Amino acid sequence: MIVRPTVTVSYAQTLDGRLAAANGSSRWISSPDSLRFAHQLRAEHDAVAVGAGTACNDDPRLTVRLVPGDDPLRVVVDSALRTPLSAAVLANGAAKGTVLAVTDRAPDERCAEAESLGATVLRLPASGKGRVDLDALLSGLHSLGVRSVMVEGGAALITSFLCERLVDRLAVCIAPKILGRGIEAVGDLGISDLTDSLMLTDTAVTPYGVDLVIDSRVEYPNDRR
Repeated sequence: MIVRPTVTVSYAQTLDGRLAAANGSSRWISSPDSLRFAHQLRAEHDAVAVGAGTACNDDPRLTVRLVPGDDPLRVVVDSALRTPLSAAVLANGAAKGTVLAVTDRAPDERCAEAESLGATVLRLPASGKGRVDLDALLSGLHSLGVRSVMVEGGAALITSFLCERLVDRLAVCIAPKILGRGIEAVGDLGISDLTDSLMLTDTAVTPYGVDLVIDSRVEYPNDRR
């Protein structure tokens, strides 16, 4: 049995399931009340993870600011190490609390530069698509003492965790907004029949301002985890 941290996926979406508008803008889909809930989740987890696209485009700090609590370990899943050294998770001393999960696609010089700032570089095997192998990532984080991980995005990382059946808990903020065209929260999971749907159980629905947060456990059909 593989020992790994528990995984919570959390994100904010519009009523029609969009993480962002067609031009990539996403601030702010959720209300201030929902943002406080997201920061509370950060405080409750040992680590918070985002993909390279989120790190490059949104430049999040991934800290706890709106509620009391300690900052989690910051994890950027970035197979080719595209994250700029000026990013908020690396600049001004932040690198010491940041893990960069990369594959052999990441240039050695870039890795050395990130490590010189104080970041931890986890060199991990690649999946069949050339991305960071998520099982290896969770195993590596567990070896660093991480027992719980919150995955905040973006869509590619969320979809990959769900595809690999590695998500234990889902906490989704649904805002009363409709975009139509935009970036969908969850991509193709390879599901073609309703009977193969991922199921949400032990579900709580809580209003946060004008938003609703669905917080539930994830069950997989014919669970092979």
